[in-house]
Amino acid sequence: MIRLLGILGGLSGAMDLGAGSPLDESLIRSVVAVRLARAVGSSDDDARVVLYASLLEHLGCTAYSYESATAFGDDISVVRASYLTDLDRPAEVLRTFVPGVSAGSGRGRAQTLLAMARTARDETPPVATCEVARDAVRNLGLGDDVATTLAHVTARWDGKDPPHTAGEDVPLTTRIMHVAGTAVLLALHAGPEDALAELRRRSGRHLDPDVVAAFDLGLLEGLVDLPARGDTPPSPAALDPLEAALSAEPDPVRYIDDGDLAGVARTFGHVVDLKSPWLHGHSAAVADLAGDAAELIGLPDAGRVRIAGHVHDLGRIGVSSRIWAKRAPLTAAERDQARLHPYYTERILSRSPSLADVATIAAQHHERSDGSGYHRGLRTADLSMGARVLAAADRYRSTVEDRPHRAGLSAADAAAGLRSAAREGRLDPDAVTAVLHAVGHRRPARVTGVAGLTERQVEVLRLVTQGLTNRQIGDRLGVSPRTAEHHVQDIYVRIGVSTRPAAALFAMEHGLLEHW
Repeated sequence: MIRLLGILGGLSGAMDLGAGSPLDESLIRSVVAVRLARAVGSSDDDARVVLYASLLEHLGCTAYSYESATAFGDDISVVRASYLTDLDRPAEVLRTFVPGVSAGSGRGRAQTLLAMARTARDETPPVATCEVARDAVRNLGLGDDVATTLAHVTARWDGKDPPHTAGEDVPLTTRIMHVAGTAVLLALHAGPEDALAELRRRSGRHLDPDVVAAFDLGLLEGLVDLPARGDTPPSPAALDPLEAALSAEPDPVRYIDDGDLAGVARTFGHVVDLKSPWLHGHSAAVADLAGDAAELIGLPDAGRVRIAGHVHDLGRIGVSSRIWAKRAPLTAAERDQARLHPYYTERILSRSPSLADVATIAAQHHERSDGSGYHRGLRTADLSMGARVLAAADRYRSTVEDRPHRAGLSAADAAAGLRSAAREGRLDPDAVTAVLHAVGHRRPARVTGVAGLTERQVEVLRLVTQGLTNRQIGDRLGVSPRTAEHHVQDIYVRIGVSTRPAAALFAMEHGLLEHW
């Protein structure tokens, strides 16, 4: 049995990367949120909800990555700058948001302002963020209370932002999460005193005044460097954030088994795959293929190989969606950025001791037997058989899937490419044989009946997840845009979402994308 919070605490590093945050910000936020919940008299049950919701507050940050990168030239800097900026104050927008996004995207400040003007009235990003976070935590089995808390992650006390819930209609657990999150974000960025001053400025607009009034800098003790106060000397950040989070969880703590762990890994893989429409379902497809191949050759750690497949691309979240969606060849600098993602994967997974072996396998999915791979340039002797199988599975899936700059190959051509790589010494021949054997045993499933969807509606849903407009869907299916829109809206009602990212998450979670 494995401590669930230990796993989620380690994986929260992915969300820190995706939000442009310092590593462990999510863990620190969760501990401070529990302390604040205690300060306002919350029960153990509410404190537990606050803990998990605060830890996973940025779980939906990939929901609109592709669109943000398209509009602004980068998605990570948009998320970070949005959190740091009080967007109600034009001077602060010019001082913080615009230069932050411009630096991240490489575009001029005038271009960033123009992009802001074009997207100002679009409420899709916050709605998509809420829906993806809500549905992801349900898939993690964390319950309706955590899901409801995160469904209001973009709400404000004054009700100005979606979902336009205001005052005490916003769950108290969400209000606590907001105050704690704002405090930690700004304390790490600008210092505790500035964070406290900003809480007070946002009180009554973004934040619940009563919860703000209950906040004290002492709640940051041991997690953030605090200045001297009166006769009290400066207080350093002396606590390990993961250990502090584990200690903060109210009893009874939650444990999971290996089967549950595979489900957690699968959900995180889906969330990361939202970075680009061309990646939807990739992690699950690689996991299934690598796991089946590992079982065929009798690897004792086949289950861990499957888990590694689900999370092998976690590090993609730390690289701008601009790169994953680029239609032209990558520049040398962009290739260097893309090649960082296995390193980020290893860094995220190794944070949790229970995932140490998974971290090693997952981080080696771009290594090659002749030393020509990355990020360490390892050779056969340094690679476990599980890592070699995962590398072959990832290569096969990446080859048959469409990418922005090229169409996917046929299964036959992809198989020929894998065999060629084995002959040339780049991929392990036994791993290639096992992967191709596993491919031969799998056929595309005719998936219908999920949420009452017909076969045609599943087809439309797949096109929606690819980012096609209603007009493009109509052209593809030979129907009018109005008919296509009718299909899309009916699908949204049936599956309980209202945005493309949430529909994509649903499709991935229910195996409605064609993997084979």
